[in-house]
Amino acid sequence: MEKENITLLTEFLLTGLTYQPHWKIPLFLVFLVIYLITMVGNLGLIALIWKDNHLHIPMYFFLGNLACVDTWLSSTVTPKMLLNLLGKSKIISLSECMIQFFSFAISATTDCFLLAAMAYDRYVAICKPLLYPVIMTHRLCIQLIILSFAGGFLHALIHESFLFRLTFCNSNVIHHFYCDVIPLLKISCTDPSINYLMLFIFSGSIQVFSITIILVSYIVVLFTIFKKKSEKSTRKAFSTCGAHFLSVSIYYGPLLFMYVHPASSETHDQDMIASVFYTVIIPMLNPLIYSLRNKQVIDAVTKMLTRNI
Repeated sequence: MEKENITLLTEFLLTGLTYQPHWKIPLFLVFLVIYLITMVGNLGLIALIWKDNHLHIPMYFFLGNLACVDTWLSSTVTPKMLLNLLGKSKIISLSECMIQFFSFAISATTDCFLLAAMAYDRYVAICKPLLYPVIMTHRLCIQLIILSFAGGFLHALIHESFLFRLTFCNSNVIHHFYCDVIPLLKISCTDPSINYLMLFIFSGSIQVFSITIILVSYIVVLFTIFKKKSEKSTRKAFSTCGAHFLSVSIYYGPLLFMYVHPASSETHDQDMIASVFYTVIIPMLNPLIYSLRNKQVIDAVTKMLTRNI
């Protein structure tokens, strides 16, 4: 009888962001606007980098790929969340749930590796400017991008594989607005200890690895900047690095909270707030952060607008 119940469970219920009906339409409108800004900002940044020859350098090559991954990440989560806010049915099938988590895990992990690659690029540009063209070759940039996406795919594949060992017989209610690994582990009637261990080992290792590269790169960059006598070069270095460091800071806080803190069954609301931040808010903020604080991007936008008028 138990086995029959397990095999019949093929759908989940996503509780979403709120239980209050009067909040659904305002939240829908807010997140719809955020999603539209995210799409326009990131796709616009990709198009700008593609069209402007002055932006065909490693820093903007990485930035274009980051914008692509942010678009992917937001599109994996937000459309389904918007449908659930207005729709009566919040059901998601098991196969849809697994696909959504797999897509989310690839994009979120690739984001971590890309941010680390961008930090290394800034380190070479500021600390070894004469060797920059020799070190940051087009071939190395391609290799770093491929490794970032391959790392994201392998990391997602590991957790996806371990999810298939779980059975869901007691509850199909996911206390979240999309299919993520931790809410699934919480409702599993199979012992999820191995999954939690894999999550801590692999997600923790990736975050520690990428954060270490970023921190070491920027510590060395700061020492190099303070040694420079030129106020113009110091201002330029702070301008290009400041945007990236701000993006990294607001990305890793919620991510560390979600996947490295001890598991608890009483943190649904906190987990959802953290998830909203790095799946919805940050993909919208990244193109704004990099554009508004970057003179080359502003000049490229101005040139394009002037040309079209």
